[in-house]
Amino acid sequence: MRVAGASGSDVERLLARAVAAGFFPGAVAMWGRAEGRQRCCAVGRADIRDPQAGLSADTWFDLASLTKPLVTTLLVVLALRDGALAAETRVGEVVPEIRRNPVGDLQVRHLLTHSSGLPAWLPLYCLTEGRRERVAGVLRRIEVERRPGSEVVYSCIGFILLGLMLENLAATDLAALFHSRVLSPMGLREELGFRPDPNQRSLAGGAWEPTVEQRMVLERGLDPKWIPALEPGLPDDGNARFFGGVAGNAGLFGTARGVSVLTAEYCGKTPLLVTSAEVDPAVTLQTAGMKGQDRGWGWQLATSVGCSAGNAVPGNGFGHTGFTGVSVWAEREQGRIWVLLGNRNHPGQRGKDLHPIRRRFHALAALESDTVSACRQFQLARISHRRSQ
Repeated sequence: MRVAGASGSDVERLLARAVAAGFFPGAVAMWGRAEGRQRCCAVGRADIRDPQAGLSADTWFDLASLTKPLVTTLLVVLALRDGALAAETRVGEVVPEIRRNPVGDLQVRHLLTHSSGLPAWLPLYCLTEGRRERVAGVLRRIEVERRPGSEVVYSCIGFILLGLMLENLAATDLAALFHSRVLSPMGLREELGFRPDPNQRSLAGGAWEPTVEQRMVLERGLDPKWIPALEPGLPDDGNARFFGGVAGNAGLFGTARGVSVLTAEYCGKTPLLVTSAEVDPAVTLQTAGMKGQDRGWGWQLATSVGCSAGNAVPGNGFGHTGFTGVSVWAEREQGRIWVLLGNRNHPGQRGKDLHPIRRRFHALAALESDTVSACRQFQLARISHRRSQ
């Protein structure tokens, strides 16, 4: 992947306007084809406390829920290849402490497609009073609210369960598993990872206070004192912090380049780790006939009503967003990828809707990519014509 700057581009002007309007202090965008030239631009500041803390292609962002498709889903695909898991494997078969109950009967395919019937979110750190050894007991008692396979309701709890299953199978934590199975083979250790050292990495600033989780915890009548502290290098997600910064639903940090390279594994062109057939269920409709979003394994599909893809991403596109202000969308036919990373939650957790900006970014980036491609084809045609004379 070759990366070129995009100074003065329409995308850069869009991000500058978004920064000025207070959507985020800064953002990094990268777009282009998985197998060709990609463009990148960075606008704004990484940390508002430091006037010199600019953003660049090397800035690491809290990737929040991008962890679900980029880490957890990919590791599940590899576990399926190894025969350690099947789409029909039940939670209780891998996590014995959650056996012989509705949660233990849920299948991997239900968790991957958010069709498990599990609640969208629960503050596990409160329900366990901050004690990790109580997690299995709490998960075992969660009420499955809908018949599995009947409706899509986005659930962080489902991906936390997938992360625990993967850790049990590998007898190691998710960070070590991801490092050995994905980052090292793909040469991405400088682009992606869990618990990044703020002294070693350029990090985009995060939230100073967990105001959203405080509100959600109080609404449930629980004590916010159990919310894990926010620290540089730890994710915005409280459940992921409760698990030491590493969970199946959140915790991954990284650069736009790292997000793009890993997303390319799902584009089916020249993947390094997986085959097109292996990831096909991840990026094609697996929730036909169900209420809610169109989903593959881990990924949202561009055919989902009201999603952030916009018209520039074709109907066969797939993508994901994250609470911190990050997103990635891609499509397989031409291998195009759109990455937009913003630090929306810095210093306070903003409630601004980024979907309009994302859709506009996709449209402008697609137009610029098509223009570059057309110019390149014209240049090649002229060269060919000259050589034939």
